[in-house]
Amino acid sequence: MPIRTYKPTSAGRRSQTVQVFDEITTDKPYKPLTEPLRKSGGRNNRGELTIWWRGGGHKRMYRVIDFKRDKRDIPGKIITVEYDPNRSSRIALIQYPDGEKRYILQPNGLKVGDTIVAGENVDILPGNALPLKNIPLGTMIHNVELRPGGGGQVARGAGSAVQLIAKEGDYATVKMPSGELRKINMECLATIGQVGNLDHEKVSYGKAGRSRWLGKRPHVRGVAMNPVDHPLGGGEGKTSGGRHPVTPWGMPTKGYKTRNRKSTDQFIVQRRPK
Repeated sequence: MPIRTYKPTSAGRRSQTVQVFDEITTDKPYKPLTEPLRKSGGRNNRGELTIWWRGGGHKRMYRVIDFKRDKRDIPGKIITVEYDPNRSSRIALIQYPDGEKRYILQPNGLKVGDTIVAGENVDILPGNALPLKNIPLGTMIHNVELRPGGGGQVARGAGSAVQLIAKEGDYATVKMPSGELRKINMECLATIGQVGNLDHEKVSYGKAGRSRWLGKRPHVRGVAMNPVDHPLGGGEGKTSGGRHPVTPWGMPTKGYKTRNRKSTDQFIVQRRPK
C-alpha cells in the first residue's frame, strides 16, 4: 500500500504522510460483528490512574475477530477488506456457504474474491489455517496459538510473521520477529503468510494532534519534572538526571529485567539478541 506525502503548506503538513487506502473496499463495518468499546483513560476498575499519558481520542467500535479459526474444512470467501481502528493490520470479512460471516486478519496478498479454509490438511496458501505439525519447515506464518484451541496470540500486528524452522517431538521451533527462538506445541493452529499492511511503520504523523486522535496524551520526561514528582526531577538548569533511568517510584528501567513468568522459560530456546 503506497504512502502519500503532501506539499509543505504548514509545519504539520511538511513531514506528514498518510496511507493510500486503495485496498479498502467499504467504510462501514459489518454491524453484527461489532461491539461497543469503552475507553479506560488509563484507569483501572477503581478509577485509579495506572497508565499515564492516555485519554481522549476518537470513538471506536470493536470488531470481533476470529482468532481461533474453528470453522474447519469449510471454504470461506473474502467479500470485503476493511480498516480496523483497533489494530495496525487490515481485516477481511469472510462469508461461508451457510451464510455465517467472520472477520479475520488480512494476510498480505489476499484480496476480495479469494477463498480461504481452515483444517487439518489444507493447502499451504496465504490465509489458510492448519496445525503446526502439517506446515512445511521454512514457511512464514502468523496468528499462531500458544495453547491448542486458545486462539492466535503471536504475530498479529501489521507486517508480522514468524518462521517455522524445526520440529522435534511434540514441539515445533519458530523464529519470532525479535529473533527469539521459541518452542510451541505442534497441535497449535497457525495461519499461512504474513500479516498485511506492510507500510504501517513508514507513516509519519507529522503533528501532535494526530497522536491525540489515537488517544495518546503528551508524555512528560522525568528530568523535566520537580523533585517531588520524579526521582530524576529538579536541578539547576537543564540536567540529565544524575542517576540511572528509573520509574517515578524508583524502579530501574531501560534494560532492567522484570519478567516473572519463569514457568515459560522452558519454551524459550534462544533469547532475542540484544
